[in-house]
Amino acid sequence: MAEHSHDHHDHSSHDHDRQKNGDKADGPKAKDPVCGMFVTIRPEARSREQGGETFYFCSDNCVAKFEADPWFYASGNAAKLGKRAPKGTQWTCPMHPEIVRDAPGACPICGMALEPMVPSDEPSPELTDFTLRMWISAAAAVPLVILTMGGLVGLPVRDWIGHQASVWLEFVLATPIVLWAALPFFQRGLDSLRNRSPNMWTLISLGVGAAYLYSLVATFLPGVFPEQYRMGGTVGTYYEASVVIVALIFVGQVLELRARERTGDAIRALMDLAPKTARRILADGSEYDAPLENVVAGDLLRVRPGDSVPVDAEVVAGHSAVDESMITGEPVPVEKVSGDKVTGGTINKNGTLAIRATAVGADTVLSQIVEMVAGARRSRAPIQGLADRVSAIFVPTVVGVAVLAFLAWLFLGPNPAFVFAIAAAVSVLIIACPCALGLATPISITTAAGRGAQAGVLVKDAEALEHMARVDTLIVDKTGTLTEGKPKLTDVVGLGDLTEADVLRFAASLERGSEHPLAEAIVEGARSRGVKPENVTGFEAVTGKGVTGKVSGQTVALGNAALMQMAGIAVEAAEANADALRADGKTAMFVAVDGTLAGIVAVADPIKETTAAAIRDLHAQGLKVIMATGDNQRTAQAVAAKLGIDEVRAGMLPEGKKALIDDLRAKGAKIAMAGDGVNDAPALAAADVGIAMGTGADVAVESAGLTLLGGDLTGIVRARKLAIGTLGNIKQNLFFAFVYNAAGVPIAAGILYPVFGVVLSPMIAAAAMSMSSVSVIANALRLRRLKL
Repeated sequence: MAEHSHDHHDHSSHDHDRQKNGDKADGPKAKDPVCGMFVTIRPEARSREQGGETFYFCSDNCVAKFEADPWFYASGNAAKLGKRAPKGTQWTCPMHPEIVRDAPGACPICGMALEPMVPSDEPSPELTDFTLRMWISAAAAVPLVILTMGGLVGLPVRDWIGHQASVWLEFVLATPIVLWAALPFFQRGLDSLRNRSPNMWTLISLGVGAAYLYSLVATFLPGVFPEQYRMGGTVGTYYEASVVIVALIFVGQVLELRARERTGDAIRALMDLAPKTARRILADGSEYDAPLENVVAGDLLRVRPGDSVPVDAEVVAGHSAVDESMITGEPVPVEKVSGDKVTGGTINKNGTLAIRATAVGADTVLSQIVEMVAGARRSRAPIQGLADRVSAIFVPTVVGVAVLAFLAWLFLGPNPAFVFAIAAAVSVLIIACPCALGLATPISITTAAGRGAQAGVLVKDAEALEHMARVDTLIVDKTGTLTEGKPKLTDVVGLGDLTEADVLRFAASLERGSEHPLAEAIVEGARSRGVKPENVTGFEAVTGKGVTGKVSGQTVALGNAALMQMAGIAVEAAEANADALRADGKTAMFVAVDGTLAGIVAVADPIKETTAAAIRDLHAQGLKVIMATGDNQRTAQAVAAKLGIDEVRAGMLPEGKKALIDDLRAKGAKIAMAGDGVNDAPALAAADVGIAMGTGADVAVESAGLTLLGGDLTGIVRARKLAIGTLGNIKQNLFFAFVYNAAGVPIAAGILYPVFGVVLSPMIAAAAMSMSSVSVIANALRLRRLKL
């Protein structure tokens, strides 16, 4: 619930006015009903009338809050909210949860951007900053590449403006990028050294710094280089290498941060389920829309047809059906009468309810689901990048080789020994610069995401793909995942003299006037079978039992055994038929005409046509399949038996599904969870990889790492193939990224000089570095042809 913070600017202005007037305390004071501050009553003071009483305010913000809900503040009800200190946002590293900071920044251990510990609507400051730096770096990289490589494509810009002018232009373009745009890289690289945790940022900062510093020396002190480093009396510079590296690394970082930023969309989608206002009923019977944050436990509220229930509450009057699929995942709305509980965020379908609030703000079930999703996202350690794992060994090795090369040339090399030593060390660092390392994962993920989209599999991040390749247990929801999520008429059984068409005609005629949740399925089933309902007189709904009325002058009753018993109609002879239908996961209803049992109609949520084949394929891939559903045990078992599902967990609420995942993970299972409802969101976020059915709720899609368009379960089989292919591709990319460096580092250090007299110049080092990037991109593009 929102804090009752007030506008500090307005308060300071008011205090300033008091000081200007000599801060006189004379005159009566009034307490601001919104924020509790005392205000001196003056003619110019802000005031409003309510219920024959005048209230005074310290700021325009407090006036606005009062005007939005005058009764709430005038009645003193606001005091029930209590004083709550605003809680400052804290930030943590998803990879190292022990790191907690009061402000956004980078993890001192791995360099990853910190994330807020609590749900936030604020955009990621890191993403905003890096996006700006990326575009500016790219804007500088393009002219630099044209300036240095244009001759290869018929644009000899260097020849047109002259070599020396080109060098100065390169210096002007590269300097702000290296000294400003790449500053976060250098800060993280410095942190990695300070914390003795070498990572990708160590390599990036050393490589970019080496390329730029080498170029500076070549620009301003070309005379210190030996002849073999000069072409036409000038020394080559590598400004473009440093800038292109910075731009490419920013592209990779922005891709990653955007994927992580979408976690916040799940939180926002959940929060949007609760309405912004609640219709309060006052003691005199009047009603008005009050801001949701002003509702306190005990308030009497009205929920009209089509409205969302604002808070957790108890029904005190009225009768309606409420869609609770947000909590249970089940598509059939639940009838509510006086004394029943309703949950905030669920949707009232047809009748009007008066409810008394029992839990508000952070205490509601919806708020707890929000916190659960956020907590699951925080607690799951993201992919530990292969690049970082290799870098932990590679970085110190490269730095060590550079130092050794410098010392070897300094003491053993020809004159000028110091210049040769500097050049060798710089060449080692340039050839080891992890340009391809920064591209290895994002370029594969980007290509795989495009390939997946063609096959109906939407990929949210690299983490999901890596986990998907390694899962051994799949947990699926029933409704909307295995089934279509919409009840349909499945059976009509004629008993006695009436035909099935007659039984359906009587049933559909009654249900056409009914507000019962299953009525639509029966009416639609009759329409699709060409049965035309007739007019009904004397219609009556019997809560919790069924409906009665007259059709063509005949008395008809449709409902459960309790309704039949109430009407004195024996159903024992038909119970076997009804039980057979229930055992098949269907809801059976009796139809009686003129006091005689005439037939049975059954409604069920049908299994999708592709589900059985998909389950078989998943078993063939070695996955154990568990169904976790909010539905009852009998229906769940019936569906599981048809599909050959390994294990069934029925009657599960959101926290139960999440607890199941936590329990299985503790036993060493690697878990994928597939679902489509808001109730699945905490479990989707808690699983190693969440798979959302695209036909489901937005929050399920946002909480998941993978989304299947159209809700086809066979998409999980395709997603698995895509994941295995992508993970292999990333490993190949990392191999390409390092193999050039591993081969080039000793050559750059001068290992060939004693035998062949060959010294690797930084230009060749930069070419080798570029070659590794080309290899990585070409290899990643192979994913476009991956067979799914």
